[in-house]
Amino acid sequence: MTSTAPSGTTAHISDPAQAQRRILRVLVASQVLSGAGLAAGVTVGALLAQDMLGSTSLAGLPSALFTAGSALTAVTVGRISQARGRRPGLATGYLTGAIGSAGVITAAVLDNPVLLFIALFVYGAGTATNLQARYAGADLAQPGHRARAVSTVLVATTLGGVTGPNLAAPAGRFAERFGIPNLAGPFMLSGAAYALAALVLALWLRPDPLLVARAVAQAEEADAPAHPAAAATVVDASEGRGGVVLGALVMVLTQLVMVAIMTMTPVHMHDHGHSTAASGLVIALHIGAMYLPSPLTGWLVDRYGRMKIAAASGSALLAAGVLAAAAPGDSVALLALALALLGLGWNLGLVSGTAIITDTVPLATRARTQGLVDVSIAIAGATGGMASGIMVAATSYPALALGGGVLSVALLPVIAATAYRR
Repeated sequence: MTSTAPSGTTAHISDPAQAQRRILRVLVASQVLSGAGLAAGVTVGALLAQDMLGSTSLAGLPSALFTAGSALTAVTVGRISQARGRRPGLATGYLTGAIGSAGVITAAVLDNPVLLFIALFVYGAGTATNLQARYAGADLAQPGHRARAVSTVLVATTLGGVTGPNLAAPAGRFAERFGIPNLAGPFMLSGAAYALAALVLALWLRPDPLLVARAVAQAEEADAPAHPAAAATVVDASEGRGGVVLGALVMVLTQLVMVAIMTMTPVHMHDHGHSTAASGLVIALHIGAMYLPSPLTGWLVDRYGRMKIAAASGSALLAAGVLAAAAPGDSVALLALALALLGLGWNLGLVSGTAIITDTVPLATRARTQGLVDVSIAIAGATGGMASGIMVAATSYPALALGGGVLSVALLPVIAATAYRR
C-alpha cells in the first residue's frame, strides 16, 4: 500500500520538533486515561470468570479472550493508521474497548457467560490500542531518541495503571448501588476511561505524527539529489527483516511470560484468603513497574544499545518467576516484589523490542508492520492467559511461575547470536 500525506500536513513539517512535543503531550493525556481502563479490567477479569463459571481451570480465559481480541484490533488499528494516520486508528481502537466494557457489564447483570466471553474479546481492543500508541510517539523522534520517545508514552500509562486497580473495590461498591455485580464495577471505570481517551485523541492529536513523518521523509527524498551523502543511509533489506524478527521475538516472549504469571496471581491470592483490595495493590505495583521505569529504560536503550537491554529483560523475568514460585501464599510483600520484577522485565523487553522494530521498518510500511508485530504479541498474551489457568489447575501456581521464568531465558542465546552476527 502506498500512502502519501495530505496536502494540509505539509504545513506542519517546517518544525517537526515542535510537532513532536505537542504530539507527546496529547499521547500522554490519552495514555493516563487508557491505563486506568486497562488496569481496572485486568484486576478482576479472572475473578469475574471464576465467579460466573465456578471453575479455576477457566480463570485464565478472560485474559486469553481480551488478548485474542487485541490481536484482531492490532491489525485493524495498524491498517487504519497506515491508510489514514495514527489519530483515527488509535481513537477507533479505544472506542471499541469502551464498547467491550459495556458488554462485560451487561453480561454480568444477565449472568450470561457467552456474552461475557464475546464482550471480553471486544474489550481487548483497548489493550492493543494502548500498546500501539507507543509507536505514535516514535514516528517523529530522531533515531538517537526513539527509545526515549517510546518510554515517554509508556510512562504516562503509569498513573492510570496504578490508580485503576486501587479503584476496583470502590468501583465494585458503586456498581452494587445500581444492581450491578461487584466484580463488574471496574469495567464501568474501564469503559469511561477508554471513551475519554478516544475523545482526547480524536480532538487533539493534530498534526498526525505518522502523516507528518511521511511528509518530512518525502521532502528529504526530494532534496536527496542535491545531497547524495544523505541518500546513502539505506537499511539493508535482510538486516531489516532480521531486526523485525528479533524485535518481535523479544516482545512475544516477554508478553507470554508476563501475562501467564500476572493472570493467575489474583486467583492464587484469592485462594489463600487475600481480599480484592490486596490483589489490586499487587497488580497496581506490577503495572507501575511495567511503565514507571520507562524513562530510564529509554535512556538505557539509546545509550547502551537495544541488545543489552533486551538481554536484561530475560534476566529480570527469570528472577520474577523464581521469586513468585518461592514466595509463601500468605506473603503479599513477596508476591508484590515478584510482580514488580515481572513488570520491569516486560518493560525492558517492550522498549528495546519496539526500538529495534522502529529502527528497521521503513515509513512506507511502518504502521502495517507494527500492527502485525503486535498481533504476534497479542497471540502470545492469549496463549499465556489461557494456558496459565490450565497449568495451575493441573500443577500449581509456583510451577507456572518457575516455568515462565525459565522460558524467558530462551531470549539470551538468540540475542547473543544476533549481536555476534552484527
